[in-house]
Amino acid sequence: MSTIKQQRTGHLALLGSNVMWGVMAPISKFVLAGGIVTSAALTDIRIFGGTLLFWIASFFFRAEVVDRKDYIKLFGAGFFSTAFNQLCFIKGVSLTSPVDASICTSTLPIWTMIMAAIFLKEPVTSKKAGGVLLGLSGALLLVFFGNTGASKGVSNIWGDALCLLSQISYGVYLVFFQDVIKKYSPVTLMKWKYTFGAMILVPLSFTSLFSVEWGTLPFQQWAGLGYILLFGTFLSYLIVPLGQKHLRPTVVAMYNYLQPVTAATVAILWGLDSFNVVKLIAVVLIFSGVMLVNKSRAAEHR
Repeated sequence: MSTIKQQRTGHLALLGSNVMWGVMAPISKFVLAGGIVTSAALTDIRIFGGTLLFWIASFFFRAEVVDRKDYIKLFGAGFFSTAFNQLCFIKGVSLTSPVDASICTSTLPIWTMIMAAIFLKEPVTSKKAGGVLLGLSGALLLVFFGNTGASKGVSNIWGDALCLLSQISYGVYLVFFQDVIKKYSPVTLMKWKYTFGAMILVPLSFTSLFSVEWGTLPFQQWAGLGYILLFGTFLSYLIVPLGQKHLRPTVVAMYNYLQPVTAATVAILWGLDSFNVVKLIAVVLIFSGVMLVNKSRAAEHR
């Protein structure tokens, strides 16, 4: 495949995955708002269903042998990027607005940079430091002053905090598990991450699936669950490595900005949320911070 075609494929993969994740926030809010499916049950559906789909997909790809010593690392990866990450995010979405949740996802590059600087001793330039301050200012503004007081899509400090914690958890995965991320194919990596994530959740929340009155669930919410599982989980995680492989990290990170934009557009159109001045300022601060961080990284690699 030529370089131009590879880059085009990478752009389409990142566009598709980030739009799917952006739409997932208001759809998750819609499903949870029905009061039938709990946040724990939705997390179980996403992780258990994702495990099954990735195992099925693995039969259509060349089998990879996993080194025995890497299973411990894959277990840790499953905890931070799958079980704990998704449990915090889904619970956070159930408490706060979909716009707040999606804005919180844009802080991931900032948390990753902070941990990389502390634990991997990556240099922190003035642009990186400025980006961190801007991004954290936006996140704190959102958490403490983003409450709209509206009956729909109301902000919640604990929900926002959980969504931010989910991004920190995923940042731990990106910083400390790079060796297995680069070593194995996306299907192998996702298959084992989701398997271990499911094993972690079984003793904690398996009863939540049996407490749901599935027979009373409306068709619209069944459709929402189908979207979350097939598009927001399986397909999005299956295609995003194509962008990471063929495009520069700066370009990959820029596509993350599509998530809050997509979520805000869908949520407002559906009447699930409102967008106020405080949230607009938070978005500008967070995006400006992430852009500075990525610009600094690009300059380092020239």
